[in-house]
Amino acid sequence: MIPTSLFFIGLINGIVSSDPFPFFEPVTPKRQVQVMVHRGLGVAAPENTHRAIEMCIEDYFEWVEIDVRLTKDGQHVIFHDDRLDNKSDRKGRVADLTLREILSVDAGSWFAPRFAGSKLLTLAEALKLGKGRVNFYLDCKQINPELLVTEIVQAKMENQVIVYDNPVVISKVHSSSNGKVPVMTKWLPVMGDPRAFAKKHNLAAVEINADDVNPEVIRLFKQSGVKTQAKALGEKWDNPVTWRKVIAAGIDWIQTDKPLHVLTVATRDRHPAWPVKVAYHRGANRYAPENTIPAIELAAELGADYIEIDIRTTSDGKFYLMHDRTIGRTTNTKGTIKELASKDLKNLDAGAWFGKPYFGTKVPTLVEATKAMGPESFAYLDCKDITPEALATILREMSFINRSVVCAPIEFLRQLKKIEPAARCMPSFNGIQDLDKFSDISPFAVDAKWQSLSRESVAACHVKGIKVFSDSLGRNETLDQYKKAIDWGVDLIQTDHPAKILRAIELHFLEKR
Repeated sequence: MIPTSLFFIGLINGIVSSDPFPFFEPVTPKRQVQVMVHRGLGVAAPENTHRAIEMCIEDYFEWVEIDVRLTKDGQHVIFHDDRLDNKSDRKGRVADLTLREILSVDAGSWFAPRFAGSKLLTLAEALKLGKGRVNFYLDCKQINPELLVTEIVQAKMENQVIVYDNPVVISKVHSSSNGKVPVMTKWLPVMGDPRAFAKKHNLAAVEINADDVNPEVIRLFKQSGVKTQAKALGEKWDNPVTWRKVIAAGIDWIQTDKPLHVLTVATRDRHPAWPVKVAYHRGANRYAPENTIPAIELAAELGADYIEIDIRTTSDGKFYLMHDRTIGRTTNTKGTIKELASKDLKNLDAGAWFGKPYFGTKVPTLVEATKAMGPESFAYLDCKDITPEALATILREMSFINRSVVCAPIEFLRQLKKIEPAARCMPSFNGIQDLDKFSDISPFAVDAKWQSLSRESVAACHVKGIKVFSDSLGRNETLDQYKKAIDWGVDLIQTDHPAKILRAIELHFLEKR
């Protein structure tokens, strides 16, 4: 009987094991636990498509789980469901269409208009996309084992895949590849000793339901040189309690629909005090529609120190979140927010443009937005169109005077300071020469242009007790730029790519060892 008690973190360190399969490491130095993203980033792009996979690569995730099926003429394509009905512009079974017919399918419009024309991937195309960039968990829904092996070998992807199926199918894959293509199946406690199970099925890795993960099971599989993967999908398992449990047990990979959550929890647990604060630009706008409640709530879940939002005023004097002066880019109607009354704005759909998970999302009020930030995240307020008087009133009512920083032109900030002396103002900063221009408002921070950053400019602000907040949007969002800013002592980085900042923070701690 396998023990099920949870041991302390690090209990399995030092285990003597057989040589594991030499999987490619997409992220180096490698992490203690690697993330396997279920069907790619399906919250922000159509699942199993080029863009859903590419976003995982951009976000420094090590593995993508994709689903493999056969067409009518015996070719492998990437698609989860048996039928095309709800995730394309076609109906019918994948197995009833030829490859040519499958490749004519629009696999993006069902998700959002911006993905119109997206195509399904063949297995060969997916392997080419991932070559040298990311590893694939091939979930074999219906395959030809010999053809699968041929395609993997031809792509030279033997060390960048793990083939998952039942024992009968993986036995054929193992035999056809002479053991060169690694295989995996699921282990359950009723299946007995992990070492015997691993040997019987020639496993390079094993999938274990999150509930069944414990240190002793992991120890025994690792003695056999087998990588362990926790399946942590669904509300019951895809949460911090489960992630912490399987990480403590020594799991190698976690399959999840919340990859950035997993890495954030793991990194925060190891390093509670980060060297820089992070502001999510317009909420978590990479994964949810900008300036909406879902984007704000997601940013708060991910531990955003600040959440940047844009404030504008309607024709009847109400305050809503919208970056652009016009509403056509992020809603289902054209026009300007200044021309609309709040009753009209409430009827707009601010989520359909982004993706199906957010159909029906509304444009939120400023008050709704601050409530959505929860108890810990602070507000980074970009005042596009609101009066200082109105802003001061709302911040007082919401008790957000000390939980916000206000970014606005200098004259706006001067008026705000007269109305509410405790307001935390943040004027624009283009260099050390600007410091004397706004000394009268005693700024809490400066909104520093990325090009104005240097070790000297940051130090000059700190001497005066002013924090340095800067955005790295666009071409500046790179690991090297982030690491440089952290080294210079920048207090906060505003970003559209929080996973990149997370990786820069990981590297910061690794380099300090």
